[in-house]
Amino acid sequence: MATDYDAPRKNEEELDSDSIEELKTRRNEKSSPAVDEDETEAAEGFELPGADLSHEELAVRVLPKQADEFACGSCFLVKHRSQLDHEENGMGICKECAY
Repeated sequence: MATDYDAPRKNEEELDSDSIEELKTRRNEKSSPAVDEDETEAAEGFELPGADLSHEELAVRVLPKQADEFACGSCFLVKHRSQLDHEENGMGICKECAY
């Protein structure tokens, strides 16, 4: 909901003077269930499972593993050394996979 920050604000006396009927009317006006949304525009951003993405191209810069990182031998994610739980068969195991 947009807020007009330039509009004059009510002080405490004016807020207390609002009748219950006014407050009920305002509450009912604000909670209208109608939403103005174009279904076509909303659906454009969604990708369906199994969609053909062969024409898509990603531009991602890949960095090599840094000196303070290791590749977990269980989940194969590259993590910071602070996440190392133990080494197993020469491979580091992260704290999440150690449980």
